[in-house]
Amino acid sequence: MIPADPQQEAAAASPGESPPFAPVAAAFPAGAADLAARIHAAMAPHRPALLLLFGMPAGGLGALGRELRAGLGQGCLVVGCSSAGQIGPQGYCQDMVAALGFPAASFRAAACLLRDQARVPASAWMATLRRAYSEFRPDPGRAGFGILLADAHARQEDVLAATLDAAIPGLPVIGASTASGLEFDRGCQMIDGQECPGAAIFVLIETDLAVAELSFSHFSPTDRRAVVTAADPQNRIIVELNAEPAAREYARLAGIPPSAMTPTEFARHPLLLRAGGRHHVRAIRAVTAEGGLQLLSGIEPGNILTIGRAMDMMRGFAEALEALPRPPLMVLGFDCILRRLALEREGMAGRMSRLLARHRVAGFNTYGEQHRGMHVNQTFVGMALMPPDRDGAALP
Repeated sequence: MIPADPQQEAAAASPGESPPFAPVAAAFPAGAADLAARIHAAMAPHRPALLLLFGMPAGGLGALGRELRAGLGQGCLVVGCSSAGQIGPQGYCQDMVAALGFPAASFRAAACLLRDQARVPASAWMATLRRAYSEFRPDPGRAGFGILLADAHARQEDVLAATLDAAIPGLPVIGASTASGLEFDRGCQMIDGQECPGAAIFVLIETDLAVAELSFSHFSPTDRRAVVTAADPQNRIIVELNAEPAAREYARLAGIPPSAMTPTEFARHPLLLRAGGRHHVRAIRAVTAEGGLQLLSGIEPGNILTIGRAMDMMRGFAEALEALPRPPLMVLGFDCILRRLALEREGMAGRMSRLLARHRVAGFNTYGEQHRGMHVNQTFVGMALMPPDRDGAALP
């Protein structure tokens, strides 16, 4: 493998900056001719058991994965997906590949594929997940969690998240809907150099570190509600709200002119669905030619929706990070692209990047997030990885 030039690295954590058991993150230009060499140089000293790659390299995820698997050895699982944007050591970045390494000294990992999303074979998925968990043989003395990387174009994240929660109850899982770029282009998933378009990848992780889940959405419910009286669940389209054309009724409830229904207004006034004692965002993607609302999450006739009100995104998120039991070595994070775009429009993306960097958040921008059996939007979900407590045990 060609040696990497440290002067050309966009952002990488050097081995001396973290203890040998800590996860490490780096980010490099997706178009770099020596991308594999740069990632290998940043990760090899840490002897990773798992390498996560987020972004779309110029040469393709498959080729990059194969080269890194060959360089890092059979003991390293290499998993990747395309993304709308990346989160590296310096915060938000674009047209990069974020690489996250998890040292074998403190991590163990395995992955399985969930195929045939067009047929929604939930029973087959459940059997695959249960078999993978059984073969993984988790150590009850260590902390465990899962990562779900789902193809957003398949539009099956709601079923996937619920199936996973039922198949492996009690396992903390965070997930992300993947696509390529800001135009919602078709994306790709990859395991060990094998590209798996249209599939979902589930990664099981076990660690000696302490772990804590994070979930943050910057919206609160208003008193304006609507009933979904007609919908096309397969295509995630609300046809009618309160027995009126959906887009027109939404505009009335949100207090905006029908001509002003833009992605900016959708982001400011999302639809909220209450489930499990919490309100979850059902983000609007577009108005259909027939006057319906196309969403980024599942919807059913009879759902009761509430118009949401945007709160302070920066302060609430900072408070959530600062409430962690102790400073993280890394926060593996999936952040909705709509949150990032809203911050950029308000001129606050730089501030958020500094906050992400300060708390060592690394991951990517998504078209949907999964957490505790739910598929949601306009939300940050993450897994904080922290030093073990004083007795050497991970948090429950």
